[in-house]
Amino acid sequence: MGELVRLEVKDGVGTIRLDRPKMNALDAQMQHEITEVSAEADRRDDIAAVVVFGGDRVFAAGADIKEMSAMTYQEMARHAHTLQTFTRALAAIGKPTVSAITGFALGGGCEVALATDVRFAADNAKLGQPEILLGIIPGAGGTQRLARLVGPARAKELVFTGRFIDAQEALAIGLVDQLHPADEVYDKATEWAAQFVGGPALALRAAKAAVDRGLEVDLQTGLEIERAEFAALFATADQAAGMASFIENGPGKATFSGS
Repeated sequence: MGELVRLEVKDGVGTIRLDRPKMNALDAQMQHEITEVSAEADRRDDIAAVVVFGGDRVFAAGADIKEMSAMTYQEMARHAHTLQTFTRALAAIGKPTVSAITGFALGGGCEVALATDVRFAADNAKLGQPEILLGIIPGAGGTQRLARLVGPARAKELVFTGRFIDAQEALAIGLVDQLHPADEVYDKATEWAAQFVGGPALALRAAKAAVDRGLEVDLQTGLEIERAEFAALFATADQAAGMASFIENGPGKATFSGS
């Protein structure tokens, strides 16, 4: 359990809770702790899906600029690996993940949200990649994940201008997937995550891997990834249980063991 990042588990849903008042500025300690709790959430069998939440007032307002401002090139060349490691670790959780975004999700905070599978936002949230206003660019995956999510032209416009966008625009361009009142967004994200409790954990992991890895390669290679993941599931108890249940009782009634 970290000092600034906690993993809380209830009824099969894990919450990665960012907790560095007032704005959840993502300093090196938070980055390390996100890496650690992401790995823990991935390996724990009692967690079926994960919510990332920064609290009722703010998701994360970006990296700790005071910490970074004094770094030399040599220091940042080393630290830049950490910047990408924590969002890679979050993206590598082999379970469904959802960000519950309240307040600001800017810079590194937006990059954290981009590293989850889906994003639920408060209807008054603000998102953006304002690094250009500091004379730098996104360094924790923003230029890559944002372009893959909303397309290169929209991503370039947001990165070039550094402007903040409201929740309605974020929904319109596909940066977020659902909008809710601020006091409901965490509950809605948890409700979404809860649907996977008791689900076929290995099939969910395979589906996520096939989509994510397939986005990184050409179509034919992606189809080979899908084929291998599909075939491997025929070595699982869940495949046998799911198909037997379908034949006997129809769809949607199987009991899965996650094995």
